[in-house]
Amino acid sequence: MLSPLLRLARLDRPIGTFLLLWPTLWALWIAAEGFPGWHLLIVFTLGTLFTRSAGCIVNDVVDRDIDGSVERTRNRPLVLGQVTVMAALCFTAILLFAALILVLTTNWLTVLLACGGAITALIYPFMKRYTYIPQAILGLAFSFGILMAFSAVTGEVPQVAGLLMIANIIWTVAFDTEYAMVDRNDDLLLGLKSSAILFAELDKAAIATLQVLFLIIMYAAAEPVGLSTWYMLGLGCAAGLFIYQQYLIRNRDRDGCFAAFLNNQWCGLGIFVGIFLHYW
Repeated sequence: MLSPLLRLARLDRPIGTFLLLWPTLWALWIAAEGFPGWHLLIVFTLGTLFTRSAGCIVNDVVDRDIDGSVERTRNRPLVLGQVTVMAALCFTAILLFAALILVLTTNWLTVLLACGGAITALIYPFMKRYTYIPQAILGLAFSFGILMAFSAVTGEVPQVAGLLMIANIIWTVAFDTEYAMVDRNDDLLLGLKSSAILFAELDKAAIATLQVLFLIIMYAAAEPVGLSTWYMLGLGCAAGLFIYQQYLIRNRDRDGCFAAFLNNQWCGLGIFVGIFLHYW
């Protein structure tokens, strides 16, 4: 069994790391037109792990007074008193320092973008108290890796990076709405906000619309860099999985919505495989 600190960092639940990593790897491979080299691959893989873990800890610190009232989060280490707030913050500082050391081996534009991503990630946990679409802030935080990948490889942020970023924000809102559907009843009782509450009975249609928009923008992103049939097959894989997710959330039950959320890691992987095979 993992220690409470490691569980606090969600090392026992890597789904968030995968959802953050796949778009970063899309961008890294496209920017480098293939394998980016071991240095950048290690920097971005470990950096993704460290920053996602730090973000989870900050989220739990901010929500420590309400997580005990939510079915999904009532057994988290801070709620159970297995970890102190000070220990959690110290561990966060260690993770962020490790991520900083990694990004300092790239270039200053990438470092500046990393700072922007970190600030956005630190702001995100507070957003469900003020906006019905905190998922958009999460999407923005999840998308800085795309910009950083291009800047680390090319020293600039081209148009295709912007398209990938917009697509990724839309995708994040879609899959995090599925996640928010799991907690909707608890959030309503606690007076919290989410896209699942905002969309209400239109939640499934909204998710489907966002998924279609994601696929359209990802298709448009192929043209500037000449991505081939392999990439299109990857998008086709994602489209098929999106249809399956609509089946999973059809009754809006907790287990089905959570399974749909988890399924998105395979969408990201499918698209990456398409990009990988294009440059193979």
